[in-house]
Amino acid sequence: MRTNMMESSKTFLAALIFVAATTTALAQSGSSDQQSKWTPPAYPLVACDPYFSIWSRGKSIVDTDTTHWTGKPHRLASIARVDGKEYRLLGNTPSDLPALEQVGHKVLPTRSVFTLRGAGVEVVMTFTTPALPADIDLLSRPITYVSYQVRAVDGAMHDVQLMFGAAGEVAVNSPSQKVSAETVANDKNVVLRVGSVEQFVLGKSGDDLRIDWGYFYLAARDGMVQQAGIVEQDELNDLDLSQDDALATKHSEPIAGGELGLLMVLKPMRVNRSPQEQWLLLAYDDLYSIEFMHRKLRPYWRRNGLDGPGLVNESLRDYEELSKRCKEFDDQLVSDLVAAGGTQYADIACLAYRQCFAAGKFVADANGQPLQFSKENHSNGCIATSDVFYPMSPQFLLFGPSLAKSFVAPFMEYAKSDRWKFPFAPHDLGTYPKANGQVYGGGETSEENQMPVEECGNLLLLMGAIGKIDGNADFANEYWPTLVAWAEYLKKTGYDPESQLCTDDFAGHLAHNVNLSAKAICALGAFAQLCELRGDVKMAEEYRQVAKQYATQWIEEADDGDHFRLAFDAQDTWSQKYNLVWDRILGLGLFPDEVREKEMAYYRRVQNRYGLPLDNRREYTKLDWVLWTATLTQNEDDFKSLVRPVHRFLNETRDRAPMTDWYETKTGQKVGFTARPVVGGVFLPMLYDDQAWRKWAEQDETNAGGFADLPVPPEITVVVPAADTEPATWRYTTDAPQGDWQQADYDDSSWREGESGFGTPGTPGARIGTKWDSSDIWIRRDFDLPEIDRGKLVLHLHHDEDVEIYINGVLARKLEGYTGTYGPMPILAEALAALKPSGNVIAIHCHQTTGGQYIDAGLSLIDEEE
Repeated sequence: MRTNMMESSKTFLAALIFVAATTTALAQSGSSDQQSKWTPPAYPLVACDPYFSIWSRGKSIVDTDTTHWTGKPHRLASIARVDGKEYRLLGNTPSDLPALEQVGHKVLPTRSVFTLRGAGVEVVMTFTTPALPADIDLLSRPITYVSYQVRAVDGAMHDVQLMFGAAGEVAVNSPSQKVSAETVANDKNVVLRVGSVEQFVLGKSGDDLRIDWGYFYLAARDGMVQQAGIVEQDELNDLDLSQDDALATKHSEPIAGGELGLLMVLKPMRVNRSPQEQWLLLAYDDLYSIEFMHRKLRPYWRRNGLDGPGLVNESLRDYEELSKRCKEFDDQLVSDLVAAGGTQYADIACLAYRQCFAAGKFVADANGQPLQFSKENHSNGCIATSDVFYPMSPQFLLFGPSLAKSFVAPFMEYAKSDRWKFPFAPHDLGTYPKANGQVYGGGETSEENQMPVEECGNLLLLMGAIGKIDGNADFANEYWPTLVAWAEYLKKTGYDPESQLCTDDFAGHLAHNVNLSAKAICALGAFAQLCELRGDVKMAEEYRQVAKQYATQWIEEADDGDHFRLAFDAQDTWSQKYNLVWDRILGLGLFPDEVREKEMAYYRRVQNRYGLPLDNRREYTKLDWVLWTATLTQNEDDFKSLVRPVHRFLNETRDRAPMTDWYETKTGQKVGFTARPVVGGVFLPMLYDDQAWRKWAEQDETNAGGFADLPVPPEITVVVPAADTEPATWRYTTDAPQGDWQQADYDDSSWREGESGFGTPGTPGARIGTKWDSSDIWIRRDFDLPEIDRGKLVLHLHHDEDVEIYINGVLARKLEGYTGTYGPMPILAEALAALKPSGNVIAIHCHQTTGGQYIDAGLSLIDEEE
C-alpha cells in the first residue's frame, strides 16, 4: 500500500508543478444529462477578494484546471485513491488520469457543493467561504474551507485516501515569479505557507493583476493529516514515500511559483454507506490590503493584531460552528430569494453573492472602522468607483447599515476634502489597490469625461437608502454641505443633462438622456427625504416640489407613444429606465404606475432570447440593469418574463468565465467585463419588501460608526521633476535598441529627443509632451542629485503599462499593470546604492498592450511614517 501511495503522490505532484501554466481547453460536452439543469458559466471555489479568487471554468470541476478570476493559472487539485487506484476530483491535470464523474452541483450564497461518483464511492466536495454579512470581522476573513464527505454507494467497503494541493503560483502575479515556502510551527495543526520572495507590498496597481505579496496558507487539523509538505519539480524523482520519506518542511531558495507545490495527504479512510468527513483550510494573509491617500491600511480582520498564523488557527477552530452557520444562512437566504422572485431568480442571486463580495476588500480605518473598496474587475481597474458601487449597493444595503456605510464613507471623505474641487461628485478614488485620488476622465484637474449627473445622483440615492435603514440622517449629516452642493447641482443641470457619460460609459456620450434624468429626479426626491429626517421641513418641501415638477415634465417630454424615449429630443428611441426603481423603494411618489406599466409592456415586446437590450442602439445589455428593470411594475409575471432570458443566458453561454454583466442578447456572447461587483445589484428586488429588508438589516452585528477622517498623505518633495510639475527633455526610441541600453555610458546620441511625458491623449492622468502610440518605447535622461536623505528617495512614476526602470544600469523597479496617475514607488536597494551626486542616468522601457499608454518618471522624497 505504501508503494501505491508513493506513486499516487508523484502523480498528484506532477499535476501541480510539471504541467505548463496554461488553462486546459474547456470540455464542451460530457455527462450533461446527469448534471443539474442550472449550470453557471463558472463555479466560485475560493471567493474572498479581488486577489484571492479562484474559479473552475468547466461544466464540471474536473473539466479544467482552476484559475484566478482573470483566467490566469491558480491551480488547485485534488485526487482520491480508491482501493489502490487514483481519480481526479478537481482539475484536469493529468488529463490521462480518470476522474470521478460530477453528477450534481449546487452554488449557494456561501458554498459551492459538488457531488462526484465512481469506483463504488460518492464524494461530496464543498467549498465554503463564510461570507456571513452580519459580522464584517468574519466577512473580511480571507478563508475558504474545502470539505469532503465520502461514502460507498455500491454496498461494499472501500479504502479511500484524499489528497489536496496548491501550486505556489497562487501567491504571485506570474508563475515565473520566485517564491519560498515553509511549514509553520504549530502543535495542534498542520500549516503550510508560500509567498513571494520579493514581498513588494501594495507595489502594483491595475486590472489584470494577481497578488504577489503576503502569504497563502494550506492547513488542516493534525489528526486528519498523514503527510504534508512542500515539493518542487527536481525532488520528484528522489521522493519515495514507501520508505517513509518525509516531505520537505521548508523551501527558502527562490523558485518559480509554478514549479512548487504545497501538498496535504489526508489519513486513509475505510468507508461504507455512512458518510465520513475530512476537511482542510485555504487562507491568504495579504499583510496590507489598500493604500488610501498613500497610507497603507490593514485588512479589517487584522485590526486588533491578529496575524496570518492566528487567522489560520482561529479558522480551524471555528470550522464546525461556521459550517453550521453557513448552512443556516444559505437556507434562509435562498428561501427568501425564491419567495421574492422564484427559483431562477434565486439561482442568479446565489451565483452573484460571493462574486460581489469577492470583488472588493474590507480594511480598517484609523478608528478601527470597516471601509470597503470595490474594484472594477476587467473594465479599467479603478477602485471605489461610484457608478460601480451604485449597482453593487443592493447586496450591501440589504444586510444592514454597517455594510452600506463601509463603501460610501471613504468616497465621501475624499469628496468633502480639499482634494476634490468640483461642484459634483467624483467618479473613483484611484486604481486598485491604490485609492490615492481620482484617475478616470479628467482626474482631479479637468471636467473632461467626468460624469457629474451620474455620480451626484448615485450618492444622493445611496444616502437616501442608508437614511431609510437607519431611520435618521445622522450618517448624511457628516457630509451635509457636500450633499447640499450636489443637490443644487442636480436641481440646475440634472433634469435635461448635457452631453456626458453615464454609468454605461461604454455606450459613449449622450445628451438629454431620459434615464439619467430619471436618476436625477429620484435623487432630488431622496435628498428631500433626508432633509425631512433632519427636521428641515422647508428645504424638504422645496426639493420635493422640484422633483415632482421635473417628474411631470419628464412624463410629457419623454413620451414616445407606447413607451418613453432614450433621449428627450430623439423620436422612435427607447431605453431601460432602471433608475426609476428608487421611486418605489424609497416611497418617493414621483411617477405614477402608468409610467412603469407602459415601459414594461414595451420591454416585453422587444426583448430577445437572452434578455432585454440596454436601449435601441445596440443588442447588448447589462445583466444588473435587466434585474432592476424587471422590478418596475412589481408584477410577478413581468418580473419572471425578464429574468427568464437572463437565466437562460447564464446557463447556455459558451463563454466559460465568472459571471459577466455585459453581453449580447441575441447570441449570448460576452461583450466584456468579468467577475465585477455590480452583480450585487441582483439583490434589488429584495429591497421592495420592507419587512424582509428590515429582517436582514437588523442582524447587523458590526454597528459601524465614527469613521476616521481622510488620511493625510505623506509630505512629498520633488527632487527630479516629472511632467506633472516640470517637463524634461529625454532621449527616446521606439525601435528595440542594440546593446546594454540601460547602462549609464550607453551611447544614445542617435535617439530622438522629446519632452515628457510620452503617451497618447486620453490616457488617465497623462501629461502628454511627446506622442507615443507604438507597442514599446525606451527613454533615457541625465540628472544630478542634491544632498538628501536617500533612505526616503522614491520614484515619482506614472506608467501605463508594463515598465522596467534602471538607475545607472541597476534595476530600480520592474512593474506590470498601470497606475493611472503619478505616485511614489520604492526604489530597490541596489539602485539606491548606485546613485551619485551628479551624472546619473535613468533608463526606462515601457511596453503597451491595450487601452491608454503613458510613461514618465522623476524622483521624490517621501515621509512614509504610519
